[in-house]
Amino acid sequence: MYGQLLLPELQEMLHEQDTAGLREFCDALHPAVIAQVLESLTNEQICQVLEYCGLHRRVEIVEFLPANRQLELVRGMDRVQLLPLVQEMSPDNCVDLLEQMDHGEVEKVLQLLAQSQRIDIRRLLSYPERSAGSIMTTEYASLPGGITVGEAINQLRLQAPNSETIYYVYIVDADRRLRGFITLRRLILAKTSAVVDTLMDKDVISVRVTEDQEKVAQLMARYDFLAVPVVDQQDQLVGIITHDDVLDVLQEEATEDVQRQAAVQPLDESYLTTPLLTIAWKRGGWLMFLFAAGFLSAHVLQSYQKLSKVYEWLALFVPLVIATGGNAASQTATLVIRTMALGELNKESVPRLIKRELLVGLILGFSMSLCGFVLSQGLITAYQSLVVVTTIPLVVVAGTMIGAVLPISLKSFGMDPALMSTPLIASLLDVFGIVLYFNVALWVLSR
Repeated sequence: MYGQLLLPELQEMLHEQDTAGLREFCDALHPAVIAQVLESLTNEQICQVLEYCGLHRRVEIVEFLPANRQLELVRGMDRVQLLPLVQEMSPDNCVDLLEQMDHGEVEKVLQLLAQSQRIDIRRLLSYPERSAGSIMTTEYASLPGGITVGEAINQLRLQAPNSETIYYVYIVDADRRLRGFITLRRLILAKTSAVVDTLMDKDVISVRVTEDQEKVAQLMARYDFLAVPVVDQQDQLVGIITHDDVLDVLQEEATEDVQRQAAVQPLDESYLTTPLLTIAWKRGGWLMFLFAAGFLSAHVLQSYQKLSKVYEWLALFVPLVIATGGNAASQTATLVIRTMALGELNKESVPRLIKRELLVGLILGFSMSLCGFVLSQGLITAYQSLVVVTTIPLVVVAGTMIGAVLPISLKSFGMDPALMSTPLIASLLDVFGIVLYFNVALWVLSR
């Protein structure tokens, strides 16, 4: 929206070298809006616009650009342009950028930084991918506990320019072990002579540096934290994770789960920036597997070919039976996987979930069976319809059970439940539904 409205005007300002207009463009709009407009420009044009921005605003805009555009810009910059940019970037955003580069490029960038900043970023780069350490920032506010509120506020004034947030202030001892925290609000409202130790909250919730990022995101969402402290194995405070980084994690995890449930290997970049061959490869593996699974259904149907020749009307309801079972299983799997992703399912609640899905399957199965009996009149006789109305409840209950049990089983083996994709479950139910349908037919029609 903003790009369509502002892009022509921006291009005109670039063409006319309108210094005043370009500076106003950089200062008046939110950095995210500016980044959205700049995405439609070439890298050379983006660099031209950024020259009219102050250093801090320039960094803010670059950090809002897509990761691939950030990388292209950095690779096209000379030392003079790159040095102030990487020095001003927050450590976590700098690490996100460096993780996309090869080893040689990373070393060239790190050589531009001061030793203390270089050591800090190397440590962040060393943490496992998708861990709390990989998404945390080392720019946080901390205080010793034995000082007064007045002294604390004076120290915060000095720390604030280099801290990502000062709403939560973390209290540490001489060895930087986390002892508690205090909010800026409580500090401001307290008497200046009060000692911080007496005001801090000692019941502090923290995460280990090796904790999975998805669990961190669930924790922050559960407690509505703006930030959470990260500690190492010695309980020393090493960084914080802020709510904006958690939002990125939640979006990334949700996108990955959706893609897996659609039988697509997760894309490393956005869909529109991913090369066509990469998309074909990531989709093709599962698609070929499901294609082969379809032949299994054909072989199963062939084994009941004699029965189909005797009772030709049975073929009319094969698509109905397998679609019903697959749809029921896919619904259940989606609900269960999402429940697990939100952290709402534990070992104690698994039996309750299975029982609920069994009851839901029975309710839905018998409701659809009654509906099927009515709708089948005119196509087959009432006696023949017994095959369909008997199969439907069975296949729906089986679908709900399979859709519930398979994701839970994957989770128990330490695997991602989203691997149990909707198309895969549907393919499994196709085979199961065919076998069930024809065996019910043999049982009913032999009476």
